[in-house]
Amino acid sequence: MDWVTIGARIRRQREYLGYTRENFAELLDVTPKFCSDIELGARGMSIPTLCKISHILRLKTDYILFGKTEEAFSEPLTLLLQSCTDSERVYAEQLLKTFLIAMNTKKDSL
Repeated sequence: MDWVTIGARIRRQREYLGYTRENFAELLDVTPKFCSDIELGARGMSIPTLCKISHILRLKTDYILFGKTEEAFSEPLTLLLQSCTDSERVYAEQLLKTFLIAMNTKKDSL
């Protein structure tokens, strides 16, 4: 396992979704130090923690562990965005990020 690369994928998505390390740690029910260790590749994680990370960050475990993506999943979004201008793509990305954060917050409050 390449824990450094795994940690980098986690950190990239956490930051992309706008979570601070402290927010993320709270959602995971771990310490910020533990999150830092995972993101730096200094320590691994249990399967339950991996599953929580996958759920919170909306990433497939295959992507977190191996960097594998499913092209079929991203293809519809790619096709939709191809007809957009650069500024429309930026706006769509901001809307999607806001939507994902709102959905995560909604699920956490249920």
